[in-house]
Amino acid sequence: MPPITLPFEKPVIDLESKLHELESFSKDQDIDVSHEIDRIKEKIAATRAQIYSNLSSWQKIQVARHPERPYTMDYIENMTTDFVEIHGDRIHADDRAIIGGFAKIDGQKVMIIGSQKGRDTKSNLECNFGCAYPEGYRKALRLMKLADKFNVPIITLIDTPGAFPGLESEERHIAEAIAVNLREMFNLRVPIIVTIIGEGGSGGALGIGIGDRVLIFEHAYYSVISPEGCAAILFKDRAFADRSAEALKITAKHLIENKLADEIVPEPKGGAHTNHKAAAANLKTVLLRNLEELKQLSADELMSARYDKFRAMGVIEE
Repeated sequence: MPPITLPFEKPVIDLESKLHELESFSKDQDIDVSHEIDRIKEKIAATRAQIYSNLSSWQKIQVARHPERPYTMDYIENMTTDFVEIHGDRIHADDRAIIGGFAKIDGQKVMIIGSQKGRDTKSNLECNFGCAYPEGYRKALRLMKLADKFNVPIITLIDTPGAFPGLESEERHIAEAIAVNLREMFNLRVPIIVTIIGEGGSGGALGIGIGDRVLIFEHAYYSVISPEGCAAILFKDRAFADRSAEALKITAKHLIENKLADEIVPEPKGGAHTNHKAAAANLKTVLLRNLEELKQLSADELMSARYDKFRAMGVIEE
């Protein structure tokens, strides 16, 4: 299957097509054109870097939703050792849209919890396209309380369009499950680092999003509503999603400016989907540094700073 490409990547795709043609010509005709091949490779790298350094808000959202982007399990596999997954909320079921368990990052014990999407129809159905049910949030809270009991730092990875809005969720009290998580995460006495690795949609993201540090990947987004949902409300047409994306100010740069996130995690050139291992290495470096800083604070200091951090969000001065 050919790689999935985004509309704004066409200049890179055209250059890569020329490169393949030239390589085939060189092989078939036994002619050395290595100099020209190297020149095109350099141009591909420069073009990709130029495109990805000037993405609009809507283009960044397209990158955040790329189906080949690394998900929570990819980061766990590339960044941790000794991962032991813990299942179920002990009330209803095991929601595969949120996974988690104990692991080690360079010998540092952590509880890692995150949203999970699928790569094909079967796996997407299994994890409900990354949209968690109430039992997913209750499982996450069970794991966080377990980490708190054993004094283990918590890392959450967010990549969801939102919590599942269907009848089953309402019957099992989705709003209450998320609200309880918000309350209880403020009371945990261990360091919590939140990272938006792709989509950070609505309360579904915030349900595991209260932390001492909020990190966001370079091409991820964090929003109270999707651009399409916003466009449907404001413009009565989802086709205006690009305008909504710009107005919402939901990309990493905007979130830093508005003090809704603390640090941007850099992505490989061309986005995290081009190199899972490099993306995981970047995240690992940032996580370990922040963990070391948070470990210097007492539990009371952590809780007080966490409360102050979120109380200050949304304050506007004119």
